[in-house]
Amino acid sequence: MNLTPILMFITLFISLLIGFPISFGLAFISISFAVVLWGMPGVNLLISAAWGTMNNFTLMAVPLFIFMAILLEKTGIVSDLYDTFYKWSGGIRGGLAVATILVGTIIGAVSGVVAAGVIGLGVIALPQMRKYKYDNLITLGSITAGGTLGQVVPPSLNMVVYGAVAGVSVGKLFTGGVSIGIFLASIYILYILIRSFINKDLCPALPKNDRASFFEKILSLKNILIPGILIILVLGSILLGATTPTEGAALGCFGALLYGILSKRIDIKIVKEISVQTFKVSGMVIWIILAAGSFSGVFSGVGGNALMHNLASILPGGGWGVVLFASVLVIILGMFLETIAVIMLIGPIFSPIIVSYGFDPLWWGLVFMTLLQIGYISPPFGLSLFYLKGVRDDIEISDLYKSSLPFIAIQIICISILMLLPEMVVWLPNLLAK
Repeated sequence: MNLTPILMFITLFISLLIGFPISFGLAFISISFAVVLWGMPGVNLLISAAWGTMNNFTLMAVPLFIFMAILLEKTGIVSDLYDTFYKWSGGIRGGLAVATILVGTIIGAVSGVVAAGVIGLGVIALPQMRKYKYDNLITLGSITAGGTLGQVVPPSLNMVVYGAVAGVSVGKLFTGGVSIGIFLASIYILYILIRSFINKDLCPALPKNDRASFFEKILSLKNILIPGILIILVLGSILLGATTPTEGAALGCFGALLYGILSKRIDIKIVKEISVQTFKVSGMVIWIILAAGSFSGVFSGVGGNALMHNLASILPGGGWGVVLFASVLVIILGMFLETIAVIMLIGPIFSPIIVSYGFDPLWWGLVFMTLLQIGYISPPFGLSLFYLKGVRDDIEISDLYKSSLPFIAIQIICISILMLLPEMVVWLPNLLAK
């Protein structure tokens, strides 16, 4: 039995435990194994793998979506959206938490970047829910879960990367993500409302003096106009086939930039700051994609893919056994690694195996994206937990861990339903394809 692929993963986890950055850890392990096993000619394999990974037009959308997300944060759209939903739902128990989920869904549909949703909600929604004495765990859980909906609500940045790596239509992933996003958001809201109904003190309604009048509610609807236009520009153009995901992202950037200029919320100095931040974040993402692509190339070269195929053949349950094994592996890796690194490591290895068992590649891609969402809020290293912790130093990490557990349970239930009823996520892409 060839143990080299297993040794590569063990080395990767050791590098993570000692605090090595994921991108440099992946690159160092790839280069080391390639040179030790094949000498300097092994570098040619790395170059080939890196070129094959990066020579993909779809990945052009990555910096564009990141630019749009940072731009939306600077223009205050998160604050405007929360103000609208806050006025409409504040009068019911759990209304502010419901508003948080709804705003997280819309921000995900506009930007496609999880950090924008979690950080924005942490700054805007957290003080309001604390002001009205909402349960601390519901408050933190609704922010991290709601803000993380950008993982599955199109245009998701991770869907762009997965589509490019696995050869699945990004447009169809986006379309299926609409169903998943609405489904997850609805279950989150239902959970919050049921708990608030059972325990009246958990998430109290706003006092009557603090509730908006009907006129104020109607007036606040103007705040939904700009995000609605951006969603139509980006998603509408992609889903209708008028643009590619990259072109749709560029259109969204133009729309967000135009809004910022016309509303006088940004100037040339802020645009420069946004551009610098975009370069930094994009650089981090691209390095992870590049290093993970090299790792996958070497892993395949040392017989890793063959090892995974052999392992899959002896798993009980046939194809479903492979799906469950891959799902558990994605969840575990998501607890420790960047989601893009998980996509680059697991996507090229397990996706072809699962498809070979007759499963719909689109269905598995959408399940994969939903599984990754669990990693965002899972202890010990869920990124959304640390995004929120970075916003407020007074948040206890133990409270963040506890707050995520009910929403992780909800996600697992939803994934189970998606597995048992695959038509829930593929019917809309298939309908539009006709």
